[in-house]
Amino acid sequence: MSYKIAVIIEEIGQSYQSAIISGISTGAEKYGLNVSVFTSFSGDMDNPRHDMGEFNVFNLPDFSDFNGAILLTNTLSHQVVVNDILERIAIADIPAVSIDNDLEDFYHIGIDNNDAMRVITEHMIDVHHYKKFAYISGPTDNPESSDRLAAFRTVLEENGLEIADKAIAYGDFRAPSGKAAVEQFLEELPELPEAIICANDVMAASAITTLMSHGLRVPEDVAVTGFDNTYNSHNYQMELTSVERPLEQSGELACQMLYNHLNGIAQERNVILNMSTRFTESCGCGHNALSDVSKLKELNYRNFSNFESIQTYMSVLNKMSTQLLACSNFDDYIASLKRIAVEIHPDEFYFCLCENWDSENDVDRSTSRHKQRRAVPMAYTDYVIVPIAYNNGEFHECCRIRSQDILPPVADSGKDGKLYFINPLHFGERCLGYMVIRSTRLPLQNIMFETFCINISNSLENIRKLMCLEYAVKRLGSLYTMDTFSGIFNRNGFMQATEDIYRDCAEKHRDIMLMFIDLDGLKVINDTYGHSTGDKAICSIADVLVDSCQGGEIFCRFGGDEFIVFGADYTEDMAKKLTKTIQENINKVNDTGFNPFILSASTGYVIAAPKKGEDIFRFVTEADQKMYDVKRKKKLLRYA
Repeated sequence: MSYKIAVIIEEIGQSYQSAIISGISTGAEKYGLNVSVFTSFSGDMDNPRHDMGEFNVFNLPDFSDFNGAILLTNTLSHQVVVNDILERIAIADIPAVSIDNDLEDFYHIGIDNNDAMRVITEHMIDVHHYKKFAYISGPTDNPESSDRLAAFRTVLEENGLEIADKAIAYGDFRAPSGKAAVEQFLEELPELPEAIICANDVMAASAITTLMSHGLRVPEDVAVTGFDNTYNSHNYQMELTSVERPLEQSGELACQMLYNHLNGIAQERNVILNMSTRFTESCGCGHNALSDVSKLKELNYRNFSNFESIQTYMSVLNKMSTQLLACSNFDDYIASLKRIAVEIHPDEFYFCLCENWDSENDVDRSTSRHKQRRAVPMAYTDYVIVPIAYNNGEFHECCRIRSQDILPPVADSGKDGKLYFINPLHFGERCLGYMVIRSTRLPLQNIMFETFCINISNSLENIRKLMCLEYAVKRLGSLYTMDTFSGIFNRNGFMQATEDIYRDCAEKHRDIMLMFIDLDGLKVINDTYGHSTGDKAICSIADVLVDSCQGGEIFCRFGGDEFIVFGADYTEDMAKKLTKTIQENINKVNDTGFNPFILSASTGYVIAAPKKGEDIFRFVTEADQKMYDVKRKKKLLRYA
């Protein structure tokens, strides 16, 4: 049996998330699970509207369509989003594994944060005899962050040490937090701390760089420790003292736990993995192992490989950005994106757009398939269009699918163990759609993948704006030339449409026909039935002209209840036939019995060859006079 698993995670470019995703990928293949990783990039843009658009992707999965879920809620920066996800999973009643955050009713994989931080802190006090500390924490509402800080405080208290509030900085586990924290310490603390304890390696590495930029030595002037051991040996300018966690094992184990549950295999709900501390250079322990030539060669090779990968990725990004932004219409955009898809060699690539992605208006929430109120505005339409479906080196036709299905039918090749990344397409909070990528070659967990996604979203928004501008220009042109009341040409439209034909007739002495039509008894209709009914009578005449003028004639609402018709190369017989057709179509309207009034109109026409420079409205005036004669005869007959 094939199992579908949803993964909820944010910021896959970070080392912690990347390591766990690698483990999930291994587990998916090992246990035959098809995994959809719903991921976003938010929090470091300092743009709430951007974050709102990113979070929409977490509303995309209908968890009842999945057999299980793996959650890294500790990576999500907004608790309200987390609460919404948990509620929907509970409603779907599927098994879920939470990595690190211990959530009630879910399986849990974690470590003892308290014990791990205790070992690190006690080492700094007992071995190195540090007494003056500073601490760089993660978010205050993150359970792991809170546990680590609490353990740090407890150890200090047990050893009779105090720490001022200014010596604790709260970050978000990202590199800029480490830099900002050190700058804060250097500016606000009365004296330099002997050691800075950090809640993760990313902030610790940034803290070391910032200290060195101020001329301070690590560990001689300030010792620094990290947590998670996401920086591999020699991956940084010095080895970090850290807590080594089996992150990849966590991801693989999460897959195993879901597999066991789905196959009725008994297991524990809560699994606490072993951790180990690494005391190295940054705290003052150990020596730089780069004296080992083989290690130095390994480091050089790894750095070169990373540099080469970055160069290749940047080349693709720059090329993609210039090509997509140069597109002037949607077809060109899709053609360019297809070429890019071939160049980056994904195993599968699906570009899915909301049916209203090109709307000029704000997203209509009522079109969403999620009717209940959500923490994040719902904007995915019931169906999405799929202009690009790339699989096995070929593009497939796949016009429209249910957004609930996520993947188009061509993705179902019968092979299990696949891992897909589902990323939002949006501009600000406007949801444009999503894209799905599966790749064994493209480094999707590289931080530059975020730039890749942003470039595509921004260029797509650029095309949307160009399309909206084109719509606006057309609409303005329509407002100038069309009578919005009756739906046919107004005077301006009539003049534009007839200008070239009329000029040619004047130069070549071709006959024209100009007919003037006037609705009979409009005042009586208005007085008897109201102006709305009178408006309906005017529109009925417009409809009659649409049905009657099938020979290339040009007609318009001249004003009020008056209409004119123009025809080139007209004869007397043709004009009489058109007059008869108009009257027959008026009779058809009356025969329906839908109106409380009897529709009637008077017509008059003139046929002549215009002279060069002669104004077309001279013929309008003459036709009007002939129409008036017809109307006057009708009145005389009525009273005869």
